[in-house]
This record gives sequence, C-alpha cells and structure tokens, in this order.
Amino acid sequence: MLPSLAAPIAPIAHHDLLVFLLQVGLLLMLAVGLGRLAMRFGMPAVVGELFVGVILGPSFLAWAAPGLHTWLFPASPEQYHLLDAVGQIGVLLLVGLTGMHMDMSLVRRRGGTAAGVSIGGLVIPLGLGIAAGFLLPKALIPEGTDTTVFALFLGVAMCVSAIPVIAKTLMDMKLIHRNIGQLTLTAGMLDDAFGWFMLSIVSAMAVNAVSAGTVFTSLAYLAAIIVFALTIGRPIVRGALRLTARSEEPGPTVATAAVLILLASAGTHALGLEAVFGAFVCGILIGTAGKVDPSRLAPLRTVVLSGFAPIFFATAGLRMDLTALVRPEVLLAGLAVLAIAIIGKFLGAYAGARLSRLNRWEALALGAGLNARGVIEVVVAMVGLRLGILSVEAYTIVVLVAIVTSLMAPPILRMAMTRVEQTAEEEIRENEQRAWTRQPAGGPEPIL
Repeated sequence: MLPSLAAPIAPIAHHDLLVFLLQVGLLLMLAVGLGRLAMRFGMPAVVGELFVGVILGPSFLAWAAPGLHTWLFPASPEQYHLLDAVGQIGVLLLVGLTGMHMDMSLVRRRGGTAAGVSIGGLVIPLGLGIAAGFLLPKALIPEGTDTTVFALFLGVAMCVSAIPVIAKTLMDMKLIHRNIGQLTLTAGMLDDAFGWFMLSIVSAMAVNAVSAGTVFTSLAYLAAIIVFALTIGRPIVRGALRLTARSEEPGPTVATAAVLILLASAGTHALGLEAVFGAFVCGILIGTAGKVDPSRLAPLRTVVLSGFAPIFFATAGLRMDLTALVRPEVLLAGLAVLAIAIIGKFLGAYAGARLSRLNRWEALALGAGLNARGVIEVVVAMVGLRLGILSVEAYTIVVLVAIVTSLMAPPILRMAMTRVEQTAEEEIRENEQRAWTRQPAGGPEPIL
C-alpha cells in the first residue's frame, strides 16, 4: 500500500498576490522617483527612498486616507512578510556588494586608524545613551521593564551605525573609492559587530538572566566565522568563481555571487548572529579571494542598486508612526535623545580620528558617515518593541534618530570631502571600481 501523500499547499490567494504586486510596484516607482528628485537637490538617492515608506506608512497615508492605506497595506503579518522577504534579499545583496568594494590592503595598513575611530564612535554614544536612559521620563518606559535594561538598550541604539545606508550613500556620492569612504565602512563594520553583540546580551537580559556562557558562545561564533572565512571560505569562493569564469556570459558569475552571499547570510543567521554579517564577510571574500573581473558583476550591481535596494529602503518606513511626536513630552524627549545621538557619535568619531592623526576635515567626514543610523536603527528599535523594552513612544523616538541622522550625513560629507584632496592611490582605486559599471564586451548597455 502506497503511503498517503500530504495535501499540496495552496498557492498564494489571488487578492494577496494582487496587493503584493501593487505594493512592490508602487514602492519601487516612488523610490526611483523620489530618489532621482533627491539627487537633483544634491542628496543621495537613499534619502528619497527612505521617505517613501514614511509617506505611505502610518505617518501620512494612514492619517490622510485610512481606507486606502488599510486596503493597500492590510494589517496582516503574512502580507508584510512578503515585503520583508524582498527587502531582506535586497539588503543582503547590497551589503555583499559593499564587501566586494572593500580595499583590504587599505584596511590592513590603516586598521589601527579605523579601530581608533570605531572605539571613539562606540564608547561616547554608548555612555551618553545609557545615561539618557536613566534620565528619561518613566512614562516612556513600558510597565514592568527594568530601567537598567532600558538604559542599556538605548545605549546600544545610540552606538550603532548603518552599513547599508552608509554604503549606498557613499556609492551615490561616488565616495566609496576614497580612503575616508573605506575607513568609514571599516569603522562602521566594527561598530555594528559590537552593536549586534551587545544587542544579543541586552535582549537576553530582557528575557532571561544573562550568563557568562551566553557571552562566551557569541564571541566563539564570531571567531569561528572569521577563521572559517580565512581557511575554508577563501578556496571555496575562489574555486566557484573560477568555474563560472569559463563562461563567456556574466550570468553564471552573477548567480554564483548571489548564491554565495545568501548562503553565507543563512550560515551566520543560523548561529544566532545577524545575516548581514555573513553577507559582508562573503562580499569581502568575493572581492579578494575570487579575483573576478568586476565587469562580470556589473549586472548584479545594477539590479541591486536599481531594484532591490530601493524597495528595501522604502519598506523600512512602513512601520514608522511619527504622529506620536505631536505630544509635547514625547517631542521634547525625542529632541533630547536626538541631540545626544548626534553629539555622541560626532564627538566620538571626531576624537578617535584626530587621535589617529587625521586632519579635521577627514575627522568631520568620518563623524558624518558614522552618524547615519538608517534602517539598522529601525531594526534595533523593532527588536526592542517586540521584546517589550521600548514603548511605542520610545520606539518612535529611536526611529526619529534614524531618519534625521541619515538625512544629515550627505551634506556634511559633501562639505568635508571637498576640502580633502584626492590621492594617487584613490585615483587608481576609482579607475578600478569604474569597471563595476561597465558590461563585458558584447553584453547589454549598462542601465546606471
């Protein structure tokens, strides 16, 4: 007797698919449009893309046209998860591309400088954030939440940076080839690695008592990933890309790079670490160990920067509700936290850069870049909201920090970098990275 087969899973409902397609199409259309508009005003496209979610989310559309908002963005977890899945693929591929652009020889030569900037950008905002957590009105702390846990969580939220936002800002402004751009990404990576580690500790404190074993396990996983990447990961990436290089078409190389990034992300996520960490490490391996012709990966860059990434940044604002800021006590607390976040990150990064013997304009540029919190801050805030560490009002304040700091970065970066002369090394790196926007001979014309 044949075993009975399980009933086939029903496909996505007709209406759900219709809503999903309309969501993606509308978000991408507005993200491209507002991104181009932002560029006309001298800002990177990511600024306009971030505003799409704010316009279509609870902050505006739900207030101006509640019926339309409810139909287009129904309060259904399954519907939101579809958008989240597309956005997650976008951010992982974007972070992987960022890793490919990293100049590891510069990191090795100036790792001490990046570490100094990172430490300054961590310690000062972390301390100020913890102090603010103890001083904020008790009404902003959810009932039953320990004040110490709330203060530690706020400190973590103040010290993180946003690698995806920083990366796309540097790409949009054509600064990723500059030494300051590379140092900003390196210091931001160190900041975020520490931030995710601290987030896991504070989250454990909110749910269970933190133990030495929890801390040791997280550190052991981080060390194991780095060792694996340097020993086994390098030959795997090199071998896979050598096989695809035999094809005259760039398609196999693009597909292989995407597969490697997504599998590396799955690996770190399975260990309880952030998926973006695996994507970043894999991107570095592709850019260094793979020795692949950058022009063969140009189609991947085009698709990610013109399609997936704008959708990701647009969806990030859909859960933001800035209408809570109409309450005076929330607005005042938000302005205080915003000031602490900006001053702490700028002061810390500036001090670390100056102690590392960078000039004041380079230090200012580093402070501006690392000050951008972006969607990483939103992700951290969502974790706090889910665990009950943050109230809705405190969540809104943290989101305010994310938006304002992301808007501040481009103009300050532009002003500072106009006063930093480009070196011969940077010109060579710029010429090498121009190949990323060119297709191989016989391929289609680049879209960007």
